[in-house]
Amino acid sequence: MTISVIIPAYKAALTIKRALISVATQTLKPKQVIVVDDGSDDDTFKIAEAFKDQFHGIELKILSQKNLGAGAARNRAISEATGDWLAFLDADDEWLPKKLAVSMEAICKHNLVLVAHNYFHVTGTRKYIVFCNTRYNAAINPYRGLYRKGFLATSSVVVRRDAVLDAGGFDETLKTAQDFDLWLKILKKENAKFRVEPDVLLHYFVTPGSITGHTSRRLDCTLRIAIKHAPSWADLYIRIFSIHYEAINSALAKGRIIQAFCFFIKLPFHLSCSTHAYTRTVGNIEEIN
Repeated sequence: MTISVIIPAYKAALTIKRALISVATQTLKPKQVIVVDDGSDDDTFKIAEAFKDQFHGIELKILSQKNLGAGAARNRAISEATGDWLAFLDADDEWLPKKLAVSMEAICKHNLVLVAHNYFHVTGTRKYIVFCNTRYNAAINPYRGLYRKGFLATSSVVVRRDAVLDAGGFDETLKTAQDFDLWLKILKKENAKFRVEPDVLLHYFVTPGSITGHTSRRLDCTLRIAIKHAPSWADLYIRIFSIHYEAINSALAKGRIIQAFCFFIKLPFHLSCSTHAYTRTVGNIEEIN
């Protein structure tokens, strides 16, 4: 089984070398690494290109495109990938050396379509472990647990390439949370098994300009995804409450009290709109069936 590593990069001159070193030092080497420079105006492309001499026996392909977003950059890389499996790594994150070895061992042992793991969350000098496997293990139904809690970090995921292609890849109309949308599309299919391993195999860095920092945009996109993939009314309501809880906490953590209050008062409105949208979706499905 061969692995292609997918790295979207935007203004990542300060971090792309760290990400590439973490791939080059894996105990299990990938077949291929594809970096897509998504319209950066710094030295991201130049630094990545200069790294080719350090990738002995690993194909390193550096591509560039105008700025279209992370989803489009990942789709471009996927179209160039030749590995059976895709391992995603953001340009500002860093794998620990056994990441690929542990992931592929779990895939083989459990016949998985997708695998992920725990990670270190790093913000400035603050660092703590996020136990994604705890949420996974607590769910009676793993898919519904994932839908409600959203516990997969993209840079921890290894997934079968044909499953990504069958699902249509990343939705480029979503400005954020395209990854969550794709995992749900893949894993809602029958017999699509996944696991979250207990190993901590990633440093996930949060910076002021990162996609995850755009709380309002993330809230809007995640609501769209919640309606589209809801397994039931109960799951939809739980997910909406969870989304708003996360948004409020994120705003408070940044000292944005007014923004947090706005997220709170939007909750009834979003519940009502989501209910109507979900009703139309269910009705269309019933008509088709």
